[in-house]
Amino acid sequence: MIVAGIYSFKGGREVVETHYAAELNEIRRAIALVDPEAHRTKASKEKTMPGKMLYNPRSLNRAVKEHFTAAGWHNYRVPCEYSSDYYTPEYKPETPQVSAYREMDFIKNRWVWRFSSANMPLWSTTYVPK
Repeated sequence: MIVAGIYSFKGGREVVETHYAAELNEIRRAIALVDPEAHRTKASKEKTMPGKMLYNPRSLNRAVKEHFTAAGWHNYRVPCEYSSDYYTPEYKPETPQVSAYREMDFIKNRWVWRFSSANMPLWSTTYVPK
């Protein structure tokens, strides 16, 4: 695969390239090691493109995860607690709330890489403060 686009917010790209060059190189390497054509195994069922071969998101995600795990990256969950202090008196939840969390696909040295795939891969990064 290739990196098809980069979005930098408030100089984030420069910070990552300066302070996390090793991690960024690992990300680029993991992306480059995935052959996207090997994951074009899902036949479209849409009327406008019947039978067109699409990327299989599950297969693509497994391949990416394999390369990141091998490089020492791991997933991480942060529990989220949502207060009911702001409910109006008229609102009564029917069931107890399921515990919520924010999941980060890959984290290493407090730096997060998220991967999402539908028809095209997308990646973004986030710095995780202490």
